[in-house]
Amino acid sequence: MGWRPSSLRDWVVIVYALIGLGLLPWALWLSESLKPHHSTNDWDLAWSGFDTGLALLFLSTAFAAYRRSPWVAALAAATGTLLVTDAWFDIVLESHSVERRNAILLAAFAELPTAAFCFWIAHRTERFLARALHLAATGQRPAERDLVGVLEVTADGEPAGESSDADASA
Repeated sequence: MGWRPSSLRDWVVIVYALIGLGLLPWALWLSESLKPHHSTNDWDLAWSGFDTGLALLFLSTAFAAYRRSPWVAALAAATGTLLVTDAWFDIVLESHSVERRNAILLAAFAELPTAAFCFWIAHRTERFLARALHLAATGQRPAERDLVGVLEVTADGEPAGESSDADASA
């Protein structure tokens, strides 16, 4: 008998890998079959809807950070992803050289750096939550410095609650 998935993780690995592999030939087919010019009457709705979603993600990330919610990591990652997507489409869909140059500048100096910051927030929050879960699982009581907010930074530039050799002791 063959191997059968026995957990949600196993199913995610299999299904997501199959979807990812299936999307590659689909993307190649689209690049060959779609017309290079397409007109739509809903251009304004598409972009205003996208930007509204981006604004809601910024607001949700801010609220989650304010509340010290574990959702801040997922929301920051989603915000960063939409910023990268916005930069991509702004650059690719501009047809005039001046507008394309402006889109590239906006991407390089605003959207992509902000996306990188969002991904940093997500990474940092995930590390903080993993440490908290590890401490809880081992029955250890966290030190008060471990309870300091994940996004707080001290005056010396070091993250609050972490010493410079925090990773060495782990």
